[in-house]
Amino acid sequence: MAKGKKKVRIGMIGYKMMGKAHSHAYRDIPFYFDTEVVPVLQAISGRDEQGVRRAAEKMGWASVEMDWHHLVERDDIDVIDIVSPNNTHADIAIAAAKAGKHIICEKPLALSVEQAQHMLDAVNKAGVVHMVCHNYRFAPAVQYAKQLIQQGKLGRIYHVRATFLQDWLMDPGYPLVWRLRKDVSGSGTLGDLGSHIIDLARFLVGEFSEVAGMMETFIKERPLGDMDIHLQGKVESSEKGEVTVDDAASFLARFENGALGVFEVSRFSRGNRAGNRFEINGEKGSVRWDMENMNNLHVYLEEDDPGLKGFRTVNCTEVEHPYGRVYWPAGHIIGYEHTFINLLAEMMRGISKGISPNPNFEDGVRNQMVLEAVERSVCTGKWVNISDVSYR
Repeated sequence: MAKGKKKVRIGMIGYKMMGKAHSHAYRDIPFYFDTEVVPVLQAISGRDEQGVRRAAEKMGWASVEMDWHHLVERDDIDVIDIVSPNNTHADIAIAAAKAGKHIICEKPLALSVEQAQHMLDAVNKAGVVHMVCHNYRFAPAVQYAKQLIQQGKLGRIYHVRATFLQDWLMDPGYPLVWRLRKDVSGSGTLGDLGSHIIDLARFLVGEFSEVAGMMETFIKERPLGDMDIHLQGKVESSEKGEVTVDDAASFLARFENGALGVFEVSRFSRGNRAGNRFEINGEKGSVRWDMENMNNLHVYLEEDDPGLKGFRTVNCTEVEHPYGRVYWPAGHIIGYEHTFINLLAEMMRGISKGISPNPNFEDGVRNQMVLEAVERSVCTGKWVNISDVSYR
């Protein structure tokens, strides 16, 4: 622990895949970043006492709470980190805000626009720092794409195409985990994967104007069970339950700046483990990115000399690239876990300055509006304007 630094005591609710990612990031922030405040792994909470105690010991948490209400009420907690299922986000965040805690929440922010807006109202009223964990924004190559767009290197943006494709759900014997229940997750692949590419599009291109979508559930019933941090399923009963969310979704979009978008998410795309990809086309150039090769940004610039025009591969590990000075020499690549380190380092900076870095709960509300607009479009078979989904 850096001497003389103010300690920010973290209380985390949830402990599985995202709990592991967040815990690792907190531990590494002081090693890589010179922030004015440093995180301390103070307490972790979960429903399975044996699982939570095992996670606390392995990941370095000082104490355990079995009831998240007790964690929120503790005087020795400064930040509440929410990595529990989606249906718990609103209650925890609103209670944490009332208790004066800063908040980092996993995505999607809530189950609905109305719920997300209540969360935003709560943090604004309390004046606490808040963020949503859209970690892919913080891949250096994505940050560099943002720089190029802001600098006008691509000119006016015409198109954005984005996918997030996986295949871990294709076995009909895979169990009915919480991600497949609407009452717990809010939506299926659309909310889980679509929220990420919606956020990337908003970050890089701008706000959505209207959408038209379709969704499908390919397997309607599954055996009851659970999953581990590697998305491996464990069937716990011969009894089956109904899948109440989508397995795949696609939608068209128009942006406020006139750009057109095509988006696709699926857990039934054989051979795709984490196919989070985008391509953005502008009047002067284009960029491409693939999370499975996250250090590289593919860039095309029309201003190049004839004969040299083509997509170049930029390995975004130079000191000139975002976060390039923090890690290793050029060409020494970083990985998935570093996106969380970068995001939570920004959270620490925000706490020291009293500001909520993007993406914050405002972004979470706007993201939720797009998700809800797609669902409405699926139900009506019509284009839906994003401004029409606000509950107020």
